[in-house]
Amino acid sequence: MTDQTTTELPVHGGSRLPQVEVDSYNLETKENGGFLGDRVNKKAFAKIIAKIRKQLRQTGEDPFGDKPDAELNRKLLDALIAKGNPEAAGVVQGAIEEYAQELAYVIQRFLKLKEWKGTERIAIGGGMRASRIGELAIGRTEVILRSDKIAIDLAPIRNDPHEAGLIGAAHLAPSWMFKGHDAILAVDLGGTNIRAGLVELNLKRAPDLAKAGVGAFELWRYGDEEPTRDELIEWLVKTLRKLIARAEKDELRLTPFIGIGCPGIIEKDGSIDRGTQNLPGRWDGFNLPARVFEEIPRIGEHRTTVLLHNDAVVQGLSEVPFMRDVERWGVLTIGTGLGNARFTNRSDED
Repeated sequence: MTDQTTTELPVHGGSRLPQVEVDSYNLETKENGGFLGDRVNKKAFAKIIAKIRKQLRQTGEDPFGDKPDAELNRKLLDALIAKGNPEAAGVVQGAIEEYAQELAYVIQRFLKLKEWKGTERIAIGGGMRASRIGELAIGRTEVILRSDKIAIDLAPIRNDPHEAGLIGAAHLAPSWMFKGHDAILAVDLGGTNIRAGLVELNLKRAPDLAKAGVGAFELWRYGDEEPTRDELIEWLVKTLRKLIARAEKDELRLTPFIGIGCPGIIEKDGSIDRGTQNLPGRWDGFNLPARVFEEIPRIGEHRTTVLLHNDAVVQGLSEVPFMRDVERWGVLTIGTGLGNARFTNRSDED
């Protein structure tokens, strides 16, 4: 295991992190004028269901009746797979098969990229992973790839997607920064939701952060509300202050550190270069860490350190303690878009 007592200081969007090298992230692979990831984003599965229903209506009855496509959420579809109308379950199974074929194609495209050469395992995160149909699609995708003689391990990300993007923030900085503390503040900003929470480090139980977990956290599903950028930041600052107060109440020794995951390419100064098309308002060129520091310059008696990286990178970092048996691995986060990052584990000598 890489020694996290290194004196290297973290930088925004850094490629050299305490335990891994970030080989690439936010690759914007395009195909036929669009983004490759659109074939498997969170809307893709719903489109497949809608297509199958339309085909069924042309030859007979739709087992879902008049229920609008928008009401066929993952919770309902999961229940159908477990125990439901056989014809409706058959529609879902057909959609899983078609979606898995698409995901297998996308993964094959990634594996052909030089940045992803030699990838041994891919963790799948994001909202799609948080459902039984998502888990089945991931399993079926691995079978398809292995049938095509592509030896790659696929695994649903271990932590709940709502928590993985927060837990990963603890891997942005060397653990010596956290000694003597119980928790850090973490933020996960996505194209539909924003989360902020207290990540309890549990370093005594596992120095490699394998036992880190999320305590108190807040979630705003802002996707349908169309807030401005400033309204999002106002919510974030208010929530972070609430979490600081919560940590004091619970007698948690809070590290003066805030780790943030956000879509896009992150510059070393903390500004966002590009890739924020799914966020509301204008974010390109905006320096989110500087704005957060301006609002929360100190936590307790110490100056606040705010560190920003790409959200797929941060979510992937939650898997670091469980990827020590491979050298090169990646993460795909399936949400509003398709987040991606590829890592190489650092050795003890690095």
